[in-house]
Amino acid sequence: MTDATTDPARFFDGKAVLVTGGTGSFGRAFVSALLSRATPRRLVVFSRDELKQYEMAQEFEAKDTRGVVRYFIGDVRDAARLTQALRGIDVVVHAAALKHVTIAEYNPFECIRTNVMGAENVAQAAIAAGVQRVIALSTDKAANPANLYGASKLASDKIFIAANHLAGLNGCRFAVVRYGNVVGSRGSVVPLFRKLIADGADHLPITDPRMTRFWITLAQGVEFVCSSAAMMTGGEIFVPKIPSMRIVDLASVMAPGLPQKVVGIRPGEKLHEAMITEDDARSTLDLGDRYVIEPSIVMYHRGDMRAAGGVPVPDGFRYASDSNSEWLDGPGLTRLLEQAG
Repeated sequence: MTDATTDPARFFDGKAVLVTGGTGSFGRAFVSALLSRATPRRLVVFSRDELKQYEMAQEFEAKDTRGVVRYFIGDVRDAARLTQALRGIDVVVHAAALKHVTIAEYNPFECIRTNVMGAENVAQAAIAAGVQRVIALSTDKAANPANLYGASKLASDKIFIAANHLAGLNGCRFAVVRYGNVVGSRGSVVPLFRKLIADGADHLPITDPRMTRFWITLAQGVEFVCSSAAMMTGGEIFVPKIPSMRIVDLASVMAPGLPQKVVGIRPGEKLHEAMITEDDARSTLDLGDRYVIEPSIVMYHRGDMRAAGGVPVPDGFRYASDSNSEWLDGPGLTRLLEQAG
């Protein structure tokens, strides 16, 4: 574990860092955190949308006082372009993905090309370029997936874990972080509810009153990625301990008294999400502030997470949003929404 007194963002001091999907919600928050709290040697934003890069460059110009940010147009589907972008890079944070459940159901090939083939391209390019570490963002939907997005991210997770073998004893190290819904991120329910409320809607749509989800703020997600990057030794899937909430409770906090209308679950949605299944539990350790799912295939170069305080979870353990021990009540939801901005 990292020293709690040390800012996890300082792990990136002196390093050349590249973030794929860097103009997305996570990428912008990650870049902002490193500019304000760390001293990376170079910070490369890799994404495919020139307008978003232009707008981000304008916004971040004043923050980039040392002139370390670079903007690189490219797509993770393009292996050659990735290989170019990763030259001289020490650490890759892989955040690029197609992540809307319903859109993935209707556009499966596009989702696979980005989430699965893109993951392979990142892994191969990182090994070829001599990158030291790659940490990839995953999702709770990758555990026991019920939709194409979740299945594609499970495949992506498997690719990155297996890449440790391809890299060899002294090569690049790969790990994954898996967490729940990000409050306020683009496409999430919070911006949708806010827009409906601002537009004077006479009700809020609820897919199912029983639905629960894990929730995390963007700032918490950035902290978790930074600290996991610092402690990884290769092959881990890191899972944060975060609270659950009921969708009906969220709607009630955001719009007290506004009627709620049940509209039905969308294609590919689950009632509840799990981040660690009973099968994963056999190789899961409790590290206090997080869980770590260790690789099922032995990797001899790995460090010992048990020596770092990891304790095996009980038999039959399952970490799911409906059976979580930590729940957000009204005040907790209000604080979370305030933190999300």
